[in-house]
Amino acid sequence: MGLNRTIALVGMMGAGKTAIGRRLAARLNVPFRDADHEIEAAAGLTVAEIFARHGEPHFRDGERRVIARLLGEEPHVLATGGGAFMDPETRAALAGAAITFWLKAPLPLLLSRVKKRETRPLLKDGDMRETMEKLLAAREPIYALADVTLDSLDEPHGAAVDNIVAMLTERGLYRDA
Repeated sequence: MGLNRTIALVGMMGAGKTAIGRRLAARLNVPFRDADHEIEAAAGLTVAEIFARHGEPHFRDGERRVIARLLGEEPHVLATGGGAFMDPETRAALAGAAITFWLKAPLPLLLSRVKKRETRPLLKDGDMRETMEKLLAAREPIYALADVTLDSLDEPHGAAVDNIVAMLTERGLYRDA
């Protein structure tokens, strides 16, 4: 039977959506899609360039369209951008076509992961910790609307994948062929 519904990973930047998503897709033997990479391919620009040239509202419009398109594909694992789930239309589309997993990570872990990259447009100005605290305060109540909350800890990503597969199996959304 395999996977009968798309799995969408939501959460803050640095929560592990892409890394865990790739491993989960391989484990489930389904395609992996990264919304940010799909947006970059469609625009011919990086996320940072889109933000710089056109602003966040333009980026979010494109993100909404790309995610809607991806949800029309066969079941797969989808890593969304950190702000994607904040958009009510995107959230509704995900609710209708996918099971959403919030990868919830503590602030120190998020900071340790995001400081390794300088391509995060929302973190380019100001104090990174302060910005992340504000984003978490605004986003966590919305992320909590996801179907499942999974703690993303500083452990091998395989452990998170095992937890997700177990939850999917319990809910009848996945069965090993």
